[in-house]
Amino acid sequence: MNEKILIVEDEKDICEILEFNLANEGFEVSSASSAEKALKKLTPDHALILLDVMMGGMSGYKLAETLRRNGNQIPIIFLTAKDTENDMLTGFSVGGDDYISKPFSIKEVIARIKAILKRQKHTSDNSKEKEIEQLVFDHIIIDTEMKEVTVDTEKITLTKTEFEILLLLASSPDRLFSREEIIDKVWKETPYITERTVDVHIARLRKKLGKRASVISNRSGYGYRFNNTSKI
Repeated sequence: MNEKILIVEDEKDICEILEFNLANEGFEVSSASSAEKALKKLTPDHALILLDVMMGGMSGYKLAETLRRNGNQIPIIFLTAKDTENDMLTGFSVGGDDYISKPFSIKEVIARIKAILKRQKHTSDNSKEKEIEQLVFDHIIIDTEMKEVTVDTEKITLTKTEFEILLLLASSPDRLFSREEIIDKVWKETPYITERTVDVHIARLRKKLGKRASVISNRSGYGYRFNNTSKI
């Protein structure tokens, strides 16, 4: 079955160009001209969202934030004319998986989509091969099968990328991971990921861990590690 992609874009010309080219690549394509319409059209069958940032009504950032808050971890690629570093980091901080500035090359868009879908499949295949279903520490439980994290008996909601970073660090407690290693293992073939992007995700992850945030520590200039406090 071909992957199904939802395009959320209020500029008709751009939407039609994307629809035509993605369909030619074998994708099943649907579209919405607003975030509000996208919420009604989005189904569990969709594999990825191409999401414009600046739209009338709800913004793309707000839509992504809403989806993540509701536990929907579908990959999101932002399409936007805003291309500052802060704009890009905002996109990642609300749960985006990639960020493409307008005007863009359609070949680049297709390459990014394929890279993220390949990463998604790779993660899914790996999770099926792993025997360990849980990592249990003093105050934190990481369920690798259900993709859930419990902190002090309370479940917390993480984005797919935040979960993968936490799992990577916790799978090798007390080992120091450089930012380059984290990018290589978590983002894999996704291009244009910077070390600053890693820092943003770690900061959000720590915030969600609350009073257990110190379980992830940073050694300035080197990287991050998970502080093992008696793994059971």
